[in-house]
Amino acid sequence: MHNNKIYRALGMVSLIGFAASSWASSEPINTLAAPATLPGLIEWAVEHDVAQQQIQYQADAISEMGIANSQLMDPKMKVGIGGLPVDSFAFDEDPMTNISVGLMQQFGRGNSLSLQQKQSQQQAGSVRKQADVRKLDVTKAITTSWIELAYLEQSHQLIKQNQDLFRELTRYLSTNYGVGASQAQDLIQAELQVNKIDEQLQSNQQMQQRLRAQLSEWLGEQAWQVKPHAYPQWQALNTYFNASPQDHYPTLASHPSIQVADELIKSNETGVELANESYQPQFGVEVMYAHRQADRMDGSPAPDLVSAFVTVDLPLFTEKRQDKKLSAAQHQVGAAKTQRDLMLRQMNAQIRAAAIDRDNTLQRLERYRSTLLKQAKEKTQAVERGYQNNTSQLDEYIRAASEELVIELEQARLAADLQQANNNLAYLLNKY
Repeated sequence: MHNNKIYRALGMVSLIGFAASSWASSEPINTLAAPATLPGLIEWAVEHDVAQQQIQYQADAISEMGIANSQLMDPKMKVGIGGLPVDSFAFDEDPMTNISVGLMQQFGRGNSLSLQQKQSQQQAGSVRKQADVRKLDVTKAITTSWIELAYLEQSHQLIKQNQDLFRELTRYLSTNYGVGASQAQDLIQAELQVNKIDEQLQSNQQMQQRLRAQLSEWLGEQAWQVKPHAYPQWQALNTYFNASPQDHYPTLASHPSIQVADELIKSNETGVELANESYQPQFGVEVMYAHRQADRMDGSPAPDLVSAFVTVDLPLFTEKRQDKKLSAAQHQVGAAKTQRDLMLRQMNAQIRAAAIDRDNTLQRLERYRSTLLKQAKEKTQAVERGYQNNTSQLDEYIRAASEELVIELEQARLAADLQQANNNLAYLLNKY
């Protein structure tokens, strides 16, 4: 009866390995219903993201400032006294004495005011595009944590199953040791293995708690209730790669980060137009009305006076000012275009690297599923039969069972790495 019990306990390794392998290959992580789906969590996080509000406030501020800067300068009022005699300070002694009131208005240089508003709107548009970049950043961050939590939960279940097996074995050896049917070293080895597994489980829980703490940045207290039940399906990403694209640049052109760069280029090109307007003259108008209280020499009242002036700012010496402004604006356009090209190259290189990781991880994962795990199971079963026949030691069986667990965990890690490669590709291609 006791032999049957230990045989059943030892035989659990093969059954557990098979069940864990089948469960890992199908990639669901938890059969329990999750309180929220990954898309639902992402949508909630984006809606409550304070960075989105900050971006909108910043864009609105730039837009409103652009409207303010595109208006004509406020008119200036001029009030004064002219021709006042200093010996008497009398207003009616000299006909030249007058009290004058005037208004001055300065106009924009060429079309500079409308161009300033246009540039501000483009700058505000660039900032608003950053909201889409932020949305992608939040999506990637939450998806990354979701995948890691899913992997850690899968690992936890695999380790826990292995722990249950060795606890059963420890209880059996302890009973037999009490009646002198087992050796002390076998019992100690089994207990040591249980303690090692306890350490693995605690480390696993520590990593899960750290990930949930990081998730709380976007999800608040909901982060502690997140229970990943399955990996993402990546429909949009798979559809894209099923088309076997040879060139990723057309798709990258619509990426929010590139659209931000496009808006900056447009803004800098408007800056060149503004610099060209600095070669245009700037006009101003001044109108003055002068009231006189004194009489003429013949005794008749002196009439009031009206004066009107037009001022023109002539940009005649442009070498050190206007030419330099235009050259600087052109350099800004060149820098913005170069930055966009560099960003495209970097993102394209990252896509190619992530695609290579994806393909190689798929190949490695298939090797684990078809060969490595199968061989590890066969080895465990062979050592188990040897232990039952007294041709192998308990420590050999423990090593074989531990190696099988390691391979199962490595397979689970590869499955998670595949998901992270898909996550990187979805971010770069905007294919969530």
